[in-house]
Parts: sequence; structure tokens; C-alpha cells
Amino acid sequence: MAIQYAIRQLWLNKSGKTQRLRSNHHQMFGLLPVRRNLYQEPLFGWFQNRTMTSSRRVQDRSKNKRIHHLEIVKEKWKISSKVLFLMEVLKKEHEMIIPVRSLDQYRKQINLPKPHKITDFIRKCPKLFELYKDQRGTLWCGMTKEAEDLLEEEERLIEEQSTKAVEFVTKILMMSVDKRIQLDKIAHFRRDFGLPIEFRAKWVNQYPQHFRVVKSKDGVEFLELVNWNPAWAITELEKKALGLNEGIGREPGLLSLPFPLKFPPNYKKLYRHGGKIAHFQKRSYLSPYADARELKAGSLEFDKRAIAVMHELLSFTIEKRLVTDHLTHFRRELVMPQKLMRLLLKHFGIFYVSERGKRFSVFLTEAYEGSELIEKCPLVLWKEKVLSLVGYRGKKKEIPTFSDLSDMDEKDLIEVDTENDSICAEFEEEETMGGLEAVSLASNDELEMAHVRSAYKDIDKT
Repeated sequence: MAIQYAIRQLWLNKSGKTQRLRSNHHQMFGLLPVRRNLYQEPLFGWFQNRTMTSSRRVQDRSKNKRIHHLEIVKEKWKISSKVLFLMEVLKKEHEMIIPVRSLDQYRKQINLPKPHKITDFIRKCPKLFELYKDQRGTLWCGMTKEAEDLLEEEERLIEEQSTKAVEFVTKILMMSVDKRIQLDKIAHFRRDFGLPIEFRAKWVNQYPQHFRVVKSKDGVEFLELVNWNPAWAITELEKKALGLNEGIGREPGLLSLPFPLKFPPNYKKLYRHGGKIAHFQKRSYLSPYADARELKAGSLEFDKRAIAVMHELLSFTIEKRLVTDHLTHFRRELVMPQKLMRLLLKHFGIFYVSERGKRFSVFLTEAYEGSELIEKCPLVLWKEKVLSLVGYRGKKKEIPTFSDLSDMDEKDLIEVDTENDSICAEFEEEETMGGLEAVSLASNDELEMAHVRSAYKDIDKT
């Protein structure tokens, strides 16, 4: 009897605890609707942890800190890149004309999905492209005399700027760990550095005193440094600080030069973080041309040296702007962090990331005043000239018919050129071509200071 009594008491105690627990649960969930009404939070908001910055989409992190003027620059660049791509395709064709139906294969490159008509794209640039039919009714596309003259002018300007382009390509090889980089990766920078279309086939072999093309065992082509030039082992930032046009030939080592910072006028409460930014600016860092293999990934020294590398690369470009995908291709060769985008977003006083389009672009903020480059090289002025000829809102003109094309064999006019394949590989896929009509952006310039705080939060530990 005593044993049965003890078992019964134990069961009653357990039932009582279970009942009380259930009662508490009902009380807790009964209060949740009141809490939701007061704080406008979801049902299980108490049990959700706030996600880390690293897990948020780039668009979410940058949408509140857009720089309107640089977004306009990005939109203009998207327009001009499509037009220049089509001009390069025509340039490689026999007689620089091509059947319009053959342009279908380039829809992806100009981001013109069906049912949009390629002819509508061409008609938006009547000062650059022409449409006409032969007697068999085949529709052809060619360039105007003005467009052909512009291509000749570009060739001349590229030739004039070749000395500077050679220096920049050599300096990239000097910054790399193994002093060689895959040729395909450098080809992505072709237009950004002002390199010619025949960069891969001819240009790289014209300067054997600086670099050469070598093949790996698996047949991959690399551009390899031939001679180290001490006079070029100096950053563009050092040149400006010292007032030099050429290098001084010293051994690269630690640098203590601050990075130029440029914030938009609506950047609020900067004074609160001025001390942390000043502390960051005073921190020494390793030159991009010095050996960085001993740096520990994730350290402050590693990150600041990566900032110096990105600053140097952007300084080489004619527009002080690059597609971020191209930067990530060099993470291993140039010893940069895996989360490169996160570093760019943190230091938006030095860089600005635009997320418009399928690929993001990063700008060197110090190089711009509003939406204009402070220093424009001849190739930038040429590009602006091309852009000024884009756009048409008049009535559609009747497509003329020319009989002189009827005697030509169409097969002769549709030659497959391997150079066109490389052009397609280098061309960046962007958003729509709607910007040809007008360049307008919604004003969303408000900035979040929390990003500055996160960018320099580790500096207090030192």
C-alpha cells in the first residue's frame, strides 16, 4: 500500500507541473497579440535574432546610401557600352556591314531579349548606325561615315596612350604574387585600360621587354612579368603626395599616406566618427608592390593593404571605375580578401558601389566632382563624343534599298571571326537599354551612418 501511495503522489505532482507549464504557455502566447499591436512586430519576433550584416543582400545595405551623381554616371556607361559593343562587332565584319538577323546572336551582350526588335535599338542611334535593304529584301546594318571616323580616331588615341597602358599592365603584374596573371583575366580590363581590340592576338607580343605570354601545362595562357622596374613600384597615391610624374626607384615597403576621402553633402553627423576615421588613416600599411604573403588574412593590416591595391587598380582605369566582378577575379593573385564587396561597402568614403544592373560597379570617389570626372583623358572625351550622338526621338525614316549589295555574295559578308568571340567574352551584361531614351534616376540620397561605424569598429581594439 505504501508503494502504491508513493507512486500515486509522484504521478499527481508530475501532472500538476505539466498543467502549470501549459497554463504559463497559454499566458505567454496570450500576451503576444498585445505585444504585436504595441510594437508592430511578427508573432515570433521574440525568438528571432537580428541577422548579421554579412548575410544581407548588397542592395539592402547600399540602397540608403546612394550617390545620385555617380548613379547617373553608371547609367550613361551602360548606354555607351552597348553602342560601343555593336560598333566593335561591325568593325570586325567584312566591309563593316552585317545582316540584321545575324545580330540576333548578340542579344545577350546588348541585353535585348525578345520580343524587342534589334532594329529599334539601331534606330535610336541614326548618327552612328544605318539600316538598308538589298534587292533581295535582306536587311543590313552598317555604320555612318561619322561612326567610321570615330573608330579611326579611337585607334589613334589608343596608340597615343599605349605607353601608359603598358605601364599599368606591367604594374599589375608587379603587384601579383607570382608575377604573372591569366591572360583572360587581364582581357576583362581591355576597355578600362584603353587597350586595343587585338590586345590578345597582337598587343601583348609587342612589348617583350616588359612581359611575355606563357602557357601552363594544361594550355592556359598567362601574361608573365619579364623585368621588375623599380621606378614603377610606386603607387599613384605616392606620386600625387610627392608631386611626381615618374617613380623614384626605391624599394616598396610600409606606407603611411592617408587615402583621400570624399563624402556626399548629405552625409550627416560625420563629426561623431571623425576620430575613428583619423585613427584608420594614420595606420601604416604595406605597399601593393611589396610581398604580402606573410600578412594574416582578416587582420587590419591585411584589409588596409587590400584597400591600397583596389585604390591603385581604380587609379589605372581611364574612368576610375570598374565592374566589381573583375576585381574579384584577382583575389588570389593580388592577395585580397574573399569578402571583397563587404570591404568596398565599408569604406565608401574611398569607394562607392553602384548596384544598378546585373553587375555592380565600384567608383573611386576622389576622382569625381558630381557626375563629372575631374581629370579626363583623351579616351574619356572620345567616349563622351560617342554618347552625344546617341538618342533619337524623331519619326522613323524609311529604310533605303541599295542595288550595289545585290551583286555581292551574302556568304562573303557573314564571316565568322574569332575576335568577335573575345569581344563577347569581355562585354559586361547589364540591365535594359531603356536608358537610351533618357537618363533619369529616382532621388534616394539618404545615407546611413551605421555603415561607417561598422567599417571602423575594429580599430578601437588596437
